[in-house]
Amino acid sequence: MNAQTLSAQWRAEEGDFLAERRRIVGLSLLAAAAMGAVTLYQTGLVKHLPEPPLPYLNAEKVDASPEAYNRVGSATPDAALGLVSYAATVMLATMAGMDRARQYPLIPLVLAGKVTVDAVNAGYLTWEQIAKHKALCSYCLVAAAASLAVVPAAWPEARAALKYWRTKRH
Repeated sequence: MNAQTLSAQWRAEEGDFLAERRRIVGLSLLAAAAMGAVTLYQTGLVKHLPEPPLPYLNAEKVDASPEAYNRVGSATPDAALGLVSYAATVMLATMAGMDRARQYPLIPLVLAGKVTVDAVNAGYLTWEQIAKHKALCSYCLVAAAASLAVVPAAWPEARAALKYWRTKRH
């Protein structure tokens, strides 16, 4: 597929899971924006993360915790890791054109697996905020909600890819 065709498909076409893929891109960018705000705080570029005046919301308590700077032994602020992860999701969602479930079935399968793992991780991190810090980060909750909402958008194309892959192999 040439770049002009891909450009036209992404900007103007409908069908073949493009609406779902666009939803994945939009939600992933929303989550990345939330993680961008947290990254600004975790790296000292901003000194305060404003929160709505609701009980249990305390982004600074959560995002300044030792756990937030030591995910998977990385010694990196976890919001920066989140930015990379959401960028990878956007990349996977935008790879290839409309017929990728048949042309490149591995891409939708990898995307569905990745966003499922991300959603489980988001659930764990939300639980951790409550269990360890007795506080929640509203920015993290936005990212977690977006991570959960992406899962049902990714799986229909993955099922189509798996179905095609199975029939092609037999």
